[in-house]
Amino acid sequence: MTIRRLFIANRGEIALRILRTARRLGITVILGASEADRASLPARLADEVVTVGPAAPGASYLSIPAQIEAARQARADALHPGYGFLSENPEFAAAAEEAGIRFIGPTPEQLAALGDKLAARAAAARLGIPVLPGASFETAEEALAAARTIGLPLLVKAAAGGGGRGMKRVDEEADLAPAITLAMAEAQAAFGDPRVYLERFVARGRHIEVQILGDGRDVWSFGDRDCSVQRRYQKLLEEAPAPHLPHSVREAMEECALTLARALGYRSAGTVEFLFDVESGRFYFLEMNARLQVEHPVTEMITGHDLVLHQIRVAEGQRLGLPARIARNGHAIECRINAEDWEQDFRPSPGRITGARFAVGPGLRLESHVTDGTPVPPYYDSMIAKLVAWGKTREAASERIAAALSLTAIEGVASTLGLHRRILADPEFRSGGVDTAFLARRLAAWRAGGPA
Repeated sequence: MTIRRLFIANRGEIALRILRTARRLGITVILGASEADRASLPARLADEVVTVGPAAPGASYLSIPAQIEAARQARADALHPGYGFLSENPEFAAAAEEAGIRFIGPTPEQLAALGDKLAARAAAARLGIPVLPGASFETAEEALAAARTIGLPLLVKAAAGGGGRGMKRVDEEADLAPAITLAMAEAQAAFGDPRVYLERFVARGRHIEVQILGDGRDVWSFGDRDCSVQRRYQKLLEEAPAPHLPHSVREAMEECALTLARALGYRSAGTVEFLFDVESGRFYFLEMNARLQVEHPVTEMITGHDLVLHQIRVAEGQRLGLPARIARNGHAIECRINAEDWEQDFRPSPGRITGARFAVGPGLRLESHVTDGTPVPPYYDSMIAKLVAWGKTREAASERIAAALSLTAIEGVASTLGLHRRILADPEFRSGGVDTAFLARRLAAWRAGGPA
C-alpha cells in the first residue's frame, strides 16, 4: 500500500521531523494539533491541520478516540505516532488498524509484549540474553524476601512505561515499603498500571542502547548509542557510537538486540537498551522501546540512513533489502535543550520565547519547533530543541557542538544551554565513557558556581 495521506499524532520537533521526510516522499501531511498548538510551526507547515482537542494532553494527544476520529476526518491512510504520548500504546495501534489506517510502528502484539517490562525481561532471559537479578512480588513480605535475595541497593521499577517515572532507589530495608508505595502511585498516574518489580542496582553503570530496524522478515542493527548523561533517569545528552566500549561487548550487545528482534519478527524502528557494568565489564538487558527514540538523529548522522523513511517503507509493506551490516562513519553528539531551570532543580520554565538563535553550519543538525515568539505551554514535555553535531572523531564532534552551543541563545524562558556547555567542557566527559551518576556528581558544584 502506497501511503499518500499521513496523519501525525504528535507535536513539536518530532512532528516537524516526520513532516520533512514525508514531504520528500511527496506525501500529504495532516497534523493533529491541540488547541494550544494550532498556531505552532508544525501546524503552519503541514498541508492540513485537524484539532484533536483542548490543550490538556488527556483530552487531545493522549486520547485514542480523539486521535482516531481526527485521522478519519482527515481521510488519512497512515498514522505516525512519533514518540511519547500514545506511541507505544497497543490499543492505539489496534484502533488505527481497525479504522483502516496504517500504524507506522510495530504491531499491536509487539507493542503489548514489549510494553510490559516483566514480560520483556522474561523473554530476553529465555533467549539467553543476560538480565539483572530481579523479582516481582505480590505482598510486602514477598518484596522483603526478594530484596534480601537480590541484595541492596536495588531499584523499584514500574512494569509499564519509562522515562524514569515509577523508579526509586532503595539503600536500606526500612526504605523498601515507602519506595514501593511511591513508585506504584507514580506508575498508576503515569501509565495507568501500578505494577512494579525489584531489580539489582549497579553502582557504576553506563546506559548503552542499540538501534534496530525490522521489516517483519529481516532485522538490522544501526549501531549503538551512549545515553549515560542523565538526571533522574532522564537522558540529556546522547552520542554514537558509545566511546571506549570494549569491542567484544559492543558486538555482543548488537547480537543480543538482533536476537530479540528476530524472535519477535519485529516491524519498524526500535531500541534495545542495556546497562553496562563498568566494574565487572558485563552488560544486562534493561528494556526494548518499540518506537522511534528522541536520540535517533545521532544514529542517522553516523549511518546516513533516514529512519523515518524506513519506517514509512515498512508500513507500506516493502522489504527494505538493506546490507547485512549497516556502515557507520564518524561520531555524533546530541544535546537536548529543555525549557527548564537546571540551577533550580530543573524546574520547568513555561512562557514565551522572546528570542531564539541557533548555530548552523557543516556537520550540524537542528531539530526544533521554536522561533521568536513561540509559546512554551505548561502542558507538555519541556524539550524545545535538539542540537546535533557530527565529526570524523569524537573530539571533532565535541568541539563542533561546543562551538555551536556558544553561538546558541534562548531568551524569555530558562533553558539547559548553560548546563550543556559545562558538560561539554568537563574533563571527565571529554575523556569519554562517563557513567549514569556523572551528572549527579557534578551538579552541586556547578550550581554553586564551581569551575566549568
